[in-house]
Amino acid sequence: MGEKVVAGQFDLSDRQRYRDKLRRCLTGLERLLAEQRFDRPKNLMGLEIELNLVGADGMPKMLNGEVLERIASRDFQTELAMFNLEVNIAPHRLGGRVFDRLAEELRTSLAYADRKAGELDAGIVMIGILPTLDRDDLVSSNLSDVDRYTLLNDQIVAARGEDFVLDIDGVERLTCTSKSIAPEAACTSVQLHLQVTPGRFADVWNAAQAVAGVQIAVGANSPFLFGRELWRESRPPLFQQSTDTRPPELQAQGVRPRTWFGERWISSAYDLFEENLRYYPALLPICDDEDPLEVLDGGGVPSLAELVLHNGTVYRWNRPVYGMADGVPHLRVENRVLPAGPSITDVIANAAFYYGLVRALAEEPRPVWTRMPFEAAAANFDAACRHGIDARLTWPRRGRYGGTVEVDAVSLVRDELLPLAEAGLAAWGIESADRDLYLGVIEERCRRRANGASWQAATFHRAQEAGLSRDAALAATTRRYGELMRTGEPVHTWPVGLPEPAPLG
Repeated sequence: MGEKVVAGQFDLSDRQRYRDKLRRCLTGLERLLAEQRFDRPKNLMGLEIELNLVGADGMPKMLNGEVLERIASRDFQTELAMFNLEVNIAPHRLGGRVFDRLAEELRTSLAYADRKAGELDAGIVMIGILPTLDRDDLVSSNLSDVDRYTLLNDQIVAARGEDFVLDIDGVERLTCTSKSIAPEAACTSVQLHLQVTPGRFADVWNAAQAVAGVQIAVGANSPFLFGRELWRESRPPLFQQSTDTRPPELQAQGVRPRTWFGERWISSAYDLFEENLRYYPALLPICDDEDPLEVLDGGGVPSLAELVLHNGTVYRWNRPVYGMADGVPHLRVENRVLPAGPSITDVIANAAFYYGLVRALAEEPRPVWTRMPFEAAAANFDAACRHGIDARLTWPRRGRYGGTVEVDAVSLVRDELLPLAEAGLAAWGIESADRDLYLGVIEERCRRRANGASWQAATFHRAQEAGLSRDAALAATTRRYGELMRTGEPVHTWPVGLPEPAPLG
Protein backbone atom coordinates (compact mmCIF):
# COMPACT_ATOMS: atom_id res chain seq x y z
CA MET A 1 0.00 0.00 0.00
CA GLY A 2 2.85 2.36 0.78
CA GLU A 3 0.60 4.56 2.98
CA LYS A 4 1.47 5.79 6.45
CA VAL A 5 -1.42 4.10 8.21
CA VAL A 6 -1.96 4.38 11.95
CA ALA A 7 -3.73 1.54 13.72
CA GLY A 8 -7.12 2.38 15.21
CA GLN A 9 -10.78 1.48 15.33
CA PHE A 10 -13.35 2.59 12.77
CA ASP A 11 -16.99 3.39 13.40
CA LEU A 12 -19.97 3.64 11.06
CA SER A 13 -19.48 7.35 10.41
CA ASP A 14 -15.87 6.72 9.31
CA ARG A 15 -17.08 4.38 6.60
CA GLN A 16 -19.80 6.72 5.36
CA ARG A 17 -17.39 9.67 5.33
CA TYR A 18 -14.82 7.58 3.45
CA ARG A 19 -17.35 6.44 0.86
CA ASP A 20 -18.38 10.06 0.24
CA LYS A 21 -14.73 11.07 -0.06
CA LEU A 22 -14.04 8.22 -2.50
CA ARG A 23 -16.85 9.47 -4.72
CA ARG A 24 -15.36 12.98 -4.67
CA CYS A 25 -11.97 11.49 -5.56
CA LEU A 26 -13.49 9.59 -8.47
CA THR A 27 -15.14 12.79 -9.71
CA GLY A 28 -11.77 14.50 -9.35
CA LEU A 29 -10.11 11.80 -11.44
CA GLU A 30 -12.81 12.16 -14.08
CA ARG A 31 -12.17 15.91 -14.24
CA LEU A 32 -8.39 15.45 -14.46
CA LEU A 33 -8.91 13.07 -17.38
CA ALA A 34 -11.36 15.40 -19.12
CA GLU A 35 -9.06 18.41 -18.65
CA GLN A 36 -6.05 16.44 -19.93
CA ARG A 37 -3.96 17.35 -16.90
CA PHE A 38 -1.77 14.23 -16.98
CA ASP A 39 1.95 14.02 -17.64
CA ARG A 40 3.18 13.74 -21.20
CA PRO A 41 4.74 10.45 -22.36
CA LYS A 42 8.14 9.73 -20.78
CA ASN A 43 8.46 5.99 -21.48
CA LEU A 44 9.17 5.42 -17.78
CA MET A 45 9.28 1.96 -16.24
CA GLY A 46 9.82 0.84 -12.65
CA LEU A 47 10.58 -2.42 -10.88
CA GLU A 48 9.90 -3.84 -7.40
CA ILE A 49 10.93 -7.30 -6.15
CA GLU A 50 9.71 -9.01 -2.99
CA LEU A 51 12.36 -11.17 -1.31
CA ASN A 52 12.70 -13.89 1.33
CA LEU A 53 15.13 -14.11 4.24
CA VAL A 54 16.50 -17.63 4.63
CA GLY A 55 19.00 -19.30 6.95
CA ALA A 56 21.89 -21.52 5.89
CA ASP A 57 19.59 -24.50 6.47
CA GLY A 58 17.10 -23.20 3.87
CA MET A 59 14.50 -22.30 6.48
CA PRO A 60 12.82 -18.85 6.72
CA LYS A 61 14.32 -16.30 9.13
CA MET A 62 12.03 -13.80 10.88
CA LEU A 63 14.51 -10.92 10.82
CA ASN A 64 13.37 -8.22 8.39
CA GLY A 65 13.47 -5.41 10.95
CA GLU A 66 17.05 -6.18 11.99
CA VAL A 67 18.21 -6.72 8.40
CA LEU A 68 16.62 -3.44 7.24
CA GLU A 69 18.40 -1.59 10.04
CA ARG A 70 21.71 -2.89 8.73
CA ILE A 71 20.88 -2.24 5.07
CA ALA A 72 19.85 1.34 5.95
CA SER A 73 18.63 2.19 2.45
CA ARG A 74 15.30 3.63 1.36
CA ASP A 75 15.42 1.28 -1.62
CA PHE A 76 14.55 -1.56 0.77
CA GLN A 77 11.42 -1.78 2.91
CA THR A 78 9.31 -4.21 4.87
CA GLU A 79 6.77 -6.54 3.39
CA LEU A 80 3.89 -8.39 5.03
CA ALA A 81 5.79 -10.96 7.12
CA MET A 82 9.03 -10.83 9.08
CA PHE A 83 10.82 -13.09 6.56
CA ASN A 84 9.99 -10.67 3.68
CA LEU A 85 11.73 -7.61 2.25
CA GLU A 86 11.07 -5.55 -0.86
CA VAL A 87 13.58 -3.75 -3.08
CA ASN A 88 12.49 -0.84 -5.26
CA ILE A 89 14.50 0.24 -8.28
CA ALA A 90 14.16 3.91 -9.27
CA PRO A 91 12.20 4.62 -12.48
CA HIS A 92 14.15 4.32 -15.75
CA ARG A 93 13.40 5.53 -19.24
CA LEU A 94 12.86 2.62 -21.64
CA GLY A 95 15.52 2.74 -24.33
CA GLY A 96 19.17 2.00 -25.09
CA ARG A 97 20.82 -0.50 -22.72
CA VAL A 98 18.29 0.02 -19.93
CA PHE A 99 17.91 -3.69 -19.19
CA ASP A 100 21.64 -4.19 -18.67
CA ARG A 101 21.68 -1.14 -16.39
CA LEU A 102 18.75 -2.54 -14.41
CA ALA A 103 20.51 -5.90 -14.08
CA GLU A 104 23.66 -4.21 -12.77
CA GLU A 105 21.70 -2.10 -10.26
CA LEU A 106 19.90 -5.20 -9.01
CA ARG A 107 23.13 -7.17 -8.71
CA THR A 108 24.69 -4.37 -6.65
CA SER A 109 21.63 -3.84 -4.43
CA LEU A 110 20.94 -7.52 -3.74
CA ALA A 111 24.60 -8.39 -3.15
CA TYR A 112 24.80 -5.59 -0.57
CA ALA A 113 21.55 -6.67 1.11
CA ASP A 114 22.70 -10.29 1.11
CA ARG A 115 25.97 -9.30 2.85
CA LYS A 116 24.06 -7.36 5.48
CA ALA A 117 21.66 -10.29 6.02
CA GLY A 118 24.72 -12.53 6.31
CA GLU A 119 25.79 -10.59 9.40
CA LEU A 120 22.69 -12.10 11.02
CA ASP A 121 23.27 -15.61 9.59
CA ALA A 122 20.64 -15.12 6.90
CA GLY A 123 20.61 -14.71 3.14
CA ILE A 124 18.27 -13.34 0.49
CA VAL A 125 16.40 -15.66 -1.87
CA MET A 126 14.26 -14.53 -4.86
CA ILE A 127 11.57 -17.16 -5.35
CA GLY A 128 7.78 -17.17 -5.82
CA ILE A 129 7.03 -19.23 -2.70
CA LEU A 130 9.73 -20.46 -0.33
CA PRO A 131 9.44 -24.30 -0.40
CA THR A 132 10.44 -24.64 3.28
CA LEU A 133 7.65 -22.47 4.68
CA ASP A 134 5.52 -24.26 7.27
CA ARG A 135 2.04 -23.36 8.47
CA ASP A 136 3.53 -22.31 11.81
CA ASP A 137 5.64 -19.70 9.99
CA LEU A 138 2.57 -18.03 8.53
CA VAL A 139 0.70 -16.83 11.60
CA SER A 140 -0.26 -13.33 12.69
CA SER A 141 2.57 -13.16 15.27
CA ASN A 142 5.03 -13.26 12.35
CA LEU A 143 3.50 -10.29 10.53
CA SER A 144 5.89 -7.35 10.21
CA ASP A 145 5.73 -4.89 13.08
CA VAL A 146 4.05 -2.18 11.00
CA ASP A 147 0.68 -0.65 11.83
CA ARG A 148 -0.73 -0.88 8.31
CA TYR A 149 -0.23 -4.66 8.15
CA THR A 150 -1.83 -5.20 11.53
CA LEU A 151 -4.74 -2.99 10.60
CA LEU A 152 -5.20 -4.57 7.18
CA ASN A 153 -5.17 -8.04 8.73
CA ASP A 154 -7.73 -7.01 11.36
CA GLN A 155 -10.06 -5.50 8.76
CA ILE A 156 -9.91 -8.43 6.33
CA VAL A 157 -10.43 -10.93 9.17
CA ALA A 158 -13.40 -8.89 10.46
CA ALA A 159 -14.93 -8.64 6.98
CA ARG A 160 -14.68 -12.40 6.48
CA GLY A 161 -15.94 -13.26 9.95
CA GLU A 162 -14.48 -16.79 9.98
CA ASP A 163 -11.28 -18.70 9.27
CA PHE A 164 -9.72 -18.47 5.81
CA VAL A 165 -9.82 -21.76 3.91
CA LEU A 166 -6.90 -22.74 1.68
CA ASP A 167 -7.83 -25.47 -0.79
CA ILE A 168 -5.50 -25.91 -3.78
CA ASP A 169 -5.75 -29.11 -5.82
CA GLY A 170 -2.70 -29.58 -8.04
CA VAL A 171 -0.12 -32.35 -8.35
CA GLU A 172 -1.06 -32.91 -4.70
CA ARG A 173 -3.82 -31.29 -2.71
CA LEU A 174 -3.48 -28.83 0.16
CA THR A 175 -6.38 -28.08 2.47
CA CYS A 176 -5.99 -26.10 5.67
CA THR A 177 -7.34 -23.04 7.47
CA SER A 178 -5.82 -19.84 8.78
CA LYS A 179 -7.01 -17.29 11.32
CA SER A 180 -5.16 -14.44 9.58
CA ILE A 181 -4.00 -13.21 6.18
CA ALA A 182 -0.43 -14.29 7.02
CA PRO A 183 -0.35 -17.08 4.35
CA GLU A 184 -0.48 -14.30 1.73
CA ALA A 185 3.08 -13.38 2.83
CA ALA A 186 4.29 -16.61 1.18
CA CYS A 187 3.67 -14.95 -2.21
CA THR A 188 6.74 -13.00 -3.32
CA SER A 189 6.41 -11.23 -6.63
CA VAL A 190 7.97 -8.92 -9.19
CA GLN A 191 5.98 -5.80 -9.98
CA LEU A 192 6.60 -4.09 -13.32
CA HIS A 193 5.38 -0.50 -13.67
CA LEU A 194 4.81 1.36 -16.91
CA GLN A 195 3.81 5.03 -16.97
CA VAL A 196 1.29 5.67 -19.74
CA THR A 197 -0.84 8.55 -20.95
CA PRO A 198 -4.61 8.31 -20.33
CA GLY A 199 -5.18 7.83 -24.06
CA ARG A 200 -2.93 4.74 -24.13
CA PHE A 201 -3.87 3.32 -20.74
CA ALA A 202 -6.72 1.04 -21.85
CA ASP A 203 -4.73 -0.45 -24.73
CA VAL A 204 -1.73 -1.18 -22.49
CA TRP A 205 -3.89 -2.64 -19.70
CA ASN A 206 -5.85 -4.81 -22.15
CA ALA A 207 -2.59 -6.02 -23.71
CA ALA A 208 -1.18 -6.82 -20.26
CA GLN A 209 -4.30 -8.80 -19.38
CA ALA A 210 -4.13 -10.69 -22.67
CA VAL A 211 -0.54 -11.85 -22.02
CA ALA A 212 -0.79 -12.54 -18.27
CA GLY A 213 -1.16 -16.28 -18.93
CA VAL A 214 1.87 -16.25 -21.22
CA GLN A 215 3.94 -14.44 -18.56
CA ILE A 216 3.07 -17.14 -16.03
CA ALA A 217 3.69 -20.01 -18.46
CA VAL A 218 7.28 -18.96 -19.14
CA GLY A 219 7.96 -17.49 -15.69
CA ALA A 220 6.28 -19.87 -13.19
CA ASN A 221 8.39 -20.33 -10.04
CA SER A 222 6.06 -21.34 -7.17
CA PRO A 223 5.28 -25.09 -7.23
CA PHE A 224 5.38 -25.79 -3.46
CA LEU A 225 3.44 -24.64 -0.42
CA PHE A 226 3.49 -26.14 3.07
CA GLY A 227 5.35 -29.20 1.82
CA ARG A 228 2.89 -29.97 -0.96
CA GLU A 229 3.50 -29.83 -4.71
CA LEU A 230 0.56 -27.85 -6.07
CA TRP A 231 0.25 -25.70 -9.20
CA ARG A 232 3.33 -24.65 -11.16
CA GLU A 233 2.48 -21.08 -10.07
CA SER A 234 0.63 -21.44 -6.77
CA ARG A 235 0.75 -17.74 -5.82
CA PRO A 236 -2.52 -16.67 -7.50
CA PRO A 237 -4.81 -19.22 -5.82
CA LEU A 238 -2.99 -18.74 -2.51
CA PHE A 239 -3.22 -14.95 -2.73
CA GLN A 240 -6.91 -15.06 -3.60
CA GLN A 241 -7.85 -17.50 -0.85
CA SER A 242 -5.73 -15.91 1.88
CA THR A 243 -7.25 -12.43 1.34
CA ASP A 244 -10.80 -13.58 0.56
CA THR A 245 -13.28 -11.50 2.56
CA ARG A 246 -16.18 -13.56 1.18
CA PRO A 247 -17.64 -16.42 3.21
CA PRO A 248 -18.99 -19.30 1.06
CA GLU A 249 -22.47 -17.74 0.80
CA LEU A 250 -21.13 -14.55 -0.81
CA GLN A 251 -18.92 -16.60 -3.12
CA ALA A 252 -22.02 -18.52 -4.22
CA GLN A 253 -23.78 -15.22 -4.96
CA GLY A 254 -21.00 -14.24 -7.36
CA VAL A 255 -19.50 -11.48 -5.18
CA ARG A 256 -16.06 -10.68 -6.60
CA PRO A 257 -12.91 -11.61 -4.66
CA ARG A 258 -10.49 -8.83 -3.68
CA THR A 259 -7.73 -10.66 -5.56
CA TRP A 260 -9.14 -10.50 -9.03
CA PHE A 261 -8.24 -11.05 -12.66
CA GLY A 262 -11.15 -8.89 -13.83
CA GLU A 263 -14.10 -9.64 -16.07
CA ARG A 264 -13.95 -7.37 -19.14
CA TRP A 265 -11.75 -5.41 -21.50
CA ILE A 266 -11.76 -1.69 -20.67
CA SER A 267 -11.93 1.58 -22.60
CA SER A 268 -10.41 3.90 -19.94
CA ALA A 269 -8.43 3.84 -16.69
CA TYR A 270 -11.55 5.35 -15.13
CA ASP A 271 -13.36 2.03 -15.66
CA LEU A 272 -11.07 0.23 -13.20
CA PHE A 273 -11.16 2.86 -10.44
CA GLU A 274 -14.94 3.06 -10.79
CA GLU A 275 -15.26 -0.73 -10.51
CA ASN A 276 -13.15 -0.67 -7.36
CA LEU A 277 -15.61 1.72 -5.73
CA ARG A 278 -18.69 -0.07 -7.00
CA TYR A 279 -17.70 -3.60 -5.99
CA TYR A 280 -15.44 -3.36 -2.92
CA PRO A 281 -16.23 -2.08 0.58
CA ALA A 282 -13.49 -0.05 2.22
CA LEU A 283 -11.00 -1.96 4.34
CA LEU A 284 -9.12 1.08 5.63
CA PRO A 285 -11.59 4.00 5.79
CA ILE A 286 -8.97 6.64 6.63
CA CYS A 287 -9.78 10.15 5.40
CA ASP A 288 -7.32 12.82 4.31
CA ASP A 289 -7.98 16.50 5.02
CA GLU A 290 -7.79 17.45 1.34
CA ASP A 291 -10.99 18.11 -0.61
CA PRO A 292 -10.04 17.02 -4.14
CA LEU A 293 -12.70 19.10 -5.89
CA GLU A 294 -11.76 22.28 -4.01
CA VAL A 295 -8.13 21.69 -4.98
CA LEU A 296 -9.15 21.31 -8.62
CA ASP A 297 -11.34 24.44 -8.46
CA GLY A 298 -8.28 26.31 -7.18
CA GLY A 299 -6.18 25.16 -10.12
CA GLY A 300 -4.22 22.59 -8.11
CA VAL A 301 -3.71 18.85 -8.45
CA PRO A 302 -5.33 16.65 -5.77
CA SER A 303 -3.49 13.66 -4.27
CA LEU A 304 -6.74 11.58 -4.34
CA ALA A 305 -5.45 9.93 -1.16
CA GLU A 306 -8.56 7.88 -0.43
CA LEU A 307 -8.78 6.60 -4.00
CA VAL A 308 -5.11 5.58 -3.89
CA LEU A 309 -5.50 3.86 -0.53
CA HIS A 310 -8.63 1.98 -1.58
CA ASN A 311 -7.02 0.98 -4.88
CA GLY A 312 -4.16 -0.57 -2.87
CA THR A 313 -6.59 -2.96 -1.16
CA VAL A 314 -7.98 -4.40 -4.42
CA TYR A 315 -5.43 -6.90 -5.69
CA ARG A 316 -5.77 -6.91 -9.47
CA TRP A 317 -3.05 -8.77 -11.37
CA ASN A 318 -2.75 -5.67 -13.56
CA ARG A 319 -3.52 -2.74 -11.32
CA PRO A 320 -4.15 0.90 -12.28
CA VAL A 321 -2.02 3.38 -10.33
CA TYR A 322 -2.58 7.11 -9.90
CA GLY A 323 0.53 8.98 -8.79
CA MET A 324 2.17 12.38 -8.75
CA ALA A 325 5.72 13.49 -9.51
CA ASP A 326 6.80 17.11 -9.16
CA GLY A 327 3.17 18.15 -8.78
CA VAL A 328 2.09 16.56 -12.07
CA PRO A 329 -0.32 13.58 -12.04
CA HIS A 330 0.39 10.41 -14.00
CA LEU A 331 -1.07 6.96 -14.57
CA ARG A 332 0.76 3.64 -14.45
CA VAL A 333 -0.11 0.05 -15.24
CA GLU A 334 1.33 -2.11 -12.44
CA ASN A 335 1.88 -5.67 -13.67
CA ARG A 336 1.81 -7.96 -10.60
CA VAL A 337 1.69 -11.30 -12.41
CA LEU A 338 5.24 -12.61 -12.06
CA PRO A 339 6.87 -14.47 -9.19
CA ALA A 340 10.25 -13.29 -7.91
CA GLY A 341 13.37 -14.93 -9.36
CA PRO A 342 14.89 -17.27 -10.19
CA SER A 343 18.01 -15.19 -11.07
CA ILE A 344 18.49 -11.50 -11.82
CA THR A 345 18.97 -12.43 -15.48
CA ASP A 346 15.60 -14.22 -15.44
CA VAL A 347 13.84 -11.27 -13.78
CA ILE A 348 15.19 -8.86 -16.40
CA ALA A 349 14.36 -11.28 -19.24
CA ASN A 350 10.76 -11.48 -17.97
CA ALA A 351 10.64 -7.67 -17.84
CA ALA A 352 12.04 -7.24 -21.36
CA PHE A 353 9.54 -9.77 -22.73
CA TYR A 354 6.64 -7.99 -21.01
CA TYR A 355 7.56 -4.43 -22.01
CA GLY A 356 8.22 -5.45 -25.61
CA LEU A 357 5.05 -7.48 -25.89
CA VAL A 358 2.64 -4.93 -24.43
CA ARG A 359 4.10 -2.19 -26.65
CA ALA A 360 3.62 -4.29 -29.79
CA LEU A 361 0.16 -5.60 -28.88
CA ALA A 362 -1.10 -2.16 -27.80
CA GLU A 363 -0.22 -0.76 -31.22
CA GLU A 364 -1.60 -3.54 -33.43
CA PRO A 365 -4.25 -2.35 -35.91
CA ARG A 366 -6.53 -5.27 -34.90
CA PRO A 367 -5.72 -5.65 -31.21
CA VAL A 368 -5.79 -9.09 -29.63
CA TRP A 369 -8.61 -8.07 -27.25
CA THR A 370 -10.89 -7.39 -30.21
CA ARG A 371 -10.28 -10.95 -31.44
CA MET A 372 -10.38 -12.93 -28.18
CA PRO A 373 -13.05 -13.08 -25.46
CA PHE A 374 -11.96 -11.79 -22.06
CA GLU A 375 -12.99 -15.15 -20.62
CA ALA A 376 -10.27 -16.78 -22.74
CA ALA A 377 -7.61 -14.50 -21.22
CA ALA A 378 -8.83 -15.42 -17.72
CA ALA A 379 -8.84 -19.13 -18.61
CA ASN A 380 -5.30 -18.81 -20.01
CA PHE A 381 -4.14 -17.29 -16.73
CA ASP A 382 -5.66 -20.20 -14.80
CA ALA A 383 -4.21 -22.84 -17.17
CA ALA A 384 -0.74 -21.29 -17.01
CA CYS A 385 -0.83 -21.18 -13.19
CA ARG A 386 -1.76 -24.88 -13.12
CA HIS A 387 0.60 -26.19 -15.81
CA GLY A 388 3.36 -23.59 -16.25
CA ILE A 389 5.61 -24.14 -19.26
CA ASP A 390 3.46 -27.11 -20.35
CA ALA A 391 0.22 -25.09 -20.50
CA ARG A 392 -2.00 -24.95 -23.56
CA LEU A 393 -3.48 -21.52 -24.19
CA THR A 394 -6.24 -20.04 -26.33
CA TRP A 395 -5.12 -17.36 -28.81
CA PRO A 396 -6.59 -15.64 -31.88
CA ARG A 397 -6.08 -17.64 -35.05
CA ARG A 398 -3.72 -16.05 -37.55
CA GLY A 399 -4.99 -15.17 -40.98
CA ARG A 400 -8.31 -13.96 -42.27
CA TYR A 401 -10.56 -16.68 -40.86
CA GLY A 402 -10.72 -15.33 -37.33
CA GLY A 403 -11.73 -17.20 -34.22
CA THR A 404 -9.37 -18.70 -31.67
CA VAL A 405 -7.23 -21.81 -31.48
CA GLU A 406 -5.66 -23.78 -28.61
CA VAL A 407 -1.88 -23.94 -28.80
CA ASP A 408 1.10 -24.96 -26.65
CA ALA A 409 2.37 -21.94 -24.72
CA VAL A 410 5.94 -22.59 -25.88
CA SER A 411 4.89 -22.70 -29.55
CA LEU A 412 2.83 -19.52 -29.17
CA VAL A 413 5.76 -17.71 -27.58
CA ARG A 414 8.42 -18.89 -30.04
CA ASP A 415 6.40 -18.59 -33.24
CA GLU A 416 4.33 -15.47 -32.61
CA LEU A 417 5.04 -13.55 -29.41
CA LEU A 418 8.83 -13.34 -29.35
CA PRO A 419 8.89 -11.62 -32.77
CA LEU A 420 6.25 -9.20 -31.46
CA ALA A 421 8.27 -8.55 -28.30
CA GLU A 422 11.33 -7.91 -30.44
CA ALA A 423 9.40 -5.36 -32.51
CA GLY A 424 8.05 -3.74 -29.33
CA LEU A 425 11.51 -3.38 -27.80
CA ALA A 426 12.77 -1.89 -31.06
CA ALA A 427 9.91 0.62 -30.87
CA TRP A 428 11.04 1.56 -27.34
CA GLY A 429 14.53 2.15 -28.74
CA ILE A 430 16.14 -0.77 -26.89
CA GLU A 431 19.56 -1.62 -28.33
CA SER A 432 19.79 -4.95 -30.13
CA ALA A 433 22.38 -6.36 -27.68
CA ASP A 434 19.93 -6.04 -24.76
CA ARG A 435 17.01 -7.19 -26.88
CA ASP A 436 18.75 -10.32 -28.15
CA LEU A 437 20.27 -11.29 -24.81
CA TYR A 438 17.12 -11.13 -22.72
CA LEU A 439 14.60 -12.36 -25.29
CA GLY A 440 17.08 -15.18 -25.95
CA VAL A 441 16.59 -16.28 -22.34
CA ILE A 442 12.83 -16.58 -22.93
CA GLU A 443 13.42 -18.47 -26.17
CA GLU A 444 15.75 -20.97 -24.47
CA ARG A 445 13.25 -21.58 -21.66
CA CYS A 446 10.68 -22.45 -24.32
CA ARG A 447 13.10 -24.60 -26.32
CA ARG A 448 14.06 -26.62 -23.24
CA ARG A 449 10.60 -26.41 -21.62
CA ALA A 450 12.35 -25.28 -18.43
CA ASN A 451 11.58 -22.54 -15.92
CA GLY A 452 11.91 -22.04 -12.17
CA ALA A 453 8.93 -24.23 -11.33
CA SER A 454 10.10 -27.15 -13.49
CA TRP A 455 13.62 -26.92 -12.01
CA GLN A 456 12.31 -26.89 -8.43
CA ALA A 457 9.97 -29.84 -8.99
CA ALA A 458 12.57 -31.94 -10.85
CA THR A 459 15.28 -31.26 -8.27
CA PHE A 460 12.93 -32.07 -5.39
CA HIS A 461 11.98 -35.42 -6.96
CA ARG A 462 15.64 -36.27 -7.63
CA ALA A 463 16.40 -35.56 -3.97
CA GLN A 464 13.59 -37.86 -2.86
CA GLU A 465 14.79 -40.57 -5.24
CA ALA A 466 18.22 -40.26 -3.60
CA GLY A 467 16.62 -41.18 -0.28
CA LEU A 468 15.88 -37.82 1.35
CA SER A 469 12.64 -37.34 3.27
CA ARG A 470 10.11 -34.85 1.93
CA ASP A 471 11.19 -32.09 4.35
CA ALA A 472 14.88 -32.76 3.78
CA ALA A 473 14.36 -32.75 -0.01
CA LEU A 474 12.54 -29.40 0.13
CA ALA A 475 15.28 -27.88 2.29
CA ALA A 476 18.03 -29.25 0.04
CA THR A 477 16.21 -27.94 -3.06
CA THR A 478 15.93 -24.50 -1.44
CA ARG A 479 19.62 -24.41 -0.51
CA ARG A 480 20.66 -25.48 -4.01
CA TYR A 481 18.31 -22.91 -5.54
CA GLY A 482 19.97 -20.19 -3.44
CA GLU A 483 23.43 -21.27 -4.60
CA LEU A 484 22.48 -21.24 -8.28
CA MET A 485 20.51 -17.98 -7.92
CA ARG A 486 23.68 -16.27 -6.67
CA THR A 487 25.62 -17.29 -9.79
CA GLY A 488 23.29 -15.04 -11.79
CA GLU A 489 22.95 -17.63 -14.56
CA PRO A 490 19.43 -18.04 -16.05
CA VAL A 491 17.40 -20.96 -14.74
CA HIS A 492 17.28 -22.88 -18.03
CA THR A 493 21.03 -23.50 -17.62
CA TRP A 494 20.79 -24.81 -14.04
CA PRO A 495 21.67 -28.49 -13.64
CA VAL A 496 18.74 -30.45 -12.21
CA GLY A 497 19.34 -32.24 -8.92
CA LEU A 498 21.67 -31.80 -5.99
CA PRO A 499 25.43 -31.72 -6.44
CA GLU A 500 27.29 -34.95 -5.74
CA PRO A 501 29.13 -34.85 -2.39
CA ALA A 502 32.85 -34.29 -2.82
CA PRO A 503 34.92 -37.51 -2.36
CA LEU A 504 36.87 -37.74 0.88
CA GLY A 505 40.69 -37.76 0.91
